[in-house]
Amino acid sequence: MASVFTKIIQKEIPGYIIAETEDCIAFLDVFPLALGHVLVVPKQEVDKLFDLDESVYLKLMAFSKEVATALEKAVPCKRVGVAVIGLEVPHAHVHLIPLQSVEDINFSRPKMQFSEQEMREVQNKIIAELNK
Repeated sequence: MASVFTKIIQKEIPGYIIAETEDCIAFLDVFPLALGHVLVVPKQEVDKLFDLDESVYLKLMAFSKEVATALEKAVPCKRVGVAVIGLEVPHAHVHLIPLQSVEDINFSRPKMQFSEQEMREVQNKIIAELNK
């Protein structure tokens, strides 16, 4: 059965897509730890990050860096935190989270909720930074 991420990749369900390449896609997390929390996902459905082919892994990391750079310019933060947990969805993914403090990357905290308008605004800000 396809993961929820594969369904977003295949446009079967909507997502706040930031950018995509032939091998990877980035979209906003709908259960974020902070406004602007982005997931960077390989299009190849693989459960564990380190099970990816090396070439796809390297492309995923390079794409994550590009998105994180735009995210840091689009969302006021001290830095962008990076996490690979992989327990929630059985599809490898990288979390990019705008941080003000170390507590902001605590995955045991309650997830935040933002309006459709807030999500679209931050999505557009990140996309604008990527397109500069």
